[in-house]
Amino acid sequence: MAKKEPIILVTNDDGITAPGIRALIEAVKGLGKVIVVAPDSPQSGKGHAITIGVPLRLYQVDIFEGIEAWHCSGTPVDCLKLARDKILQGVKPDICVSGINHGANHSINVIYSGTMSAAMEAAIEGIPSVGFSFLDYSYDADFSLCKEVAHDVTKKMLESNLPDGTLFNVNIPQVPKERYKGLKICRQANAKWVEEFDERRDPHGKKYYWLTGEFKNRDTGTDTDVWALDNDFASLVPVQFDLTDYKMKDKLQQDWNL
Repeated sequence: MAKKEPIILVTNDDGITAPGIRALIEAVKGLGKVIVVAPDSPQSGKGHAITIGVPLRLYQVDIFEGIEAWHCSGTPVDCLKLARDKILQGVKPDICVSGINHGANHSINVIYSGTMSAAMEAAIEGIPSVGFSFLDYSYDADFSLCKEVAHDVTKKMLESNLPDGTLFNVNIPQVPKERYKGLKICRQANAKWVEEFDERRDPHGKKYYWLTGEFKNRDTGTDTDVWALDNDFASLVPVQFDLTDYKMKDKLQQDWNL
């Protein structure tokens, strides 16, 4: 009996017309049946937001040759929920791939990322999932290295017996191919944005605020995603959505005698 062709669900947060999602489709389309469900406009920084109290729109579009594709008026997580319920109608994809995001999603950025939240929503449903991000914010970025990394990681995931809920965060450095050192399994760095709100005035003299900030890495480890990217590796961090602090749980049970 012929082996069933795997179903690959593709999504992102930069919107269905972003170059990054086209690059991701090109990277994985030879590995299975590709179905695309993505936002109809950019949704960066939406995190795990869902739409409540506003109707959601879902339309099929013909923008990727030979690929079934839909765009949704909601968030990246909305896209996953609608894909599961209305497009796949309960059929579980073999894998969900999200991205390729324009810009880094290493360290604390995983919390805010719509790219990773879409992948996380799929993982919550038991679908092995991965988010891909590229350390280049340019609209016309060269995604050739990213496509190679995305293809290789997706292929390995499809060939592996991964447990339900598996979730990977992959970041790819902005380096020439000849400098690229390969994929490195990492942990999430202890790093964050030190933020400020720049106070400005509009043409009517009314105040408004523009978010600015500087990225600070407080982690000196050589096993982190930030270190890997700074040293020309792509980073792969296994991520979990169980936010329980088990060490603190054990300590509280002991100290509070509960």
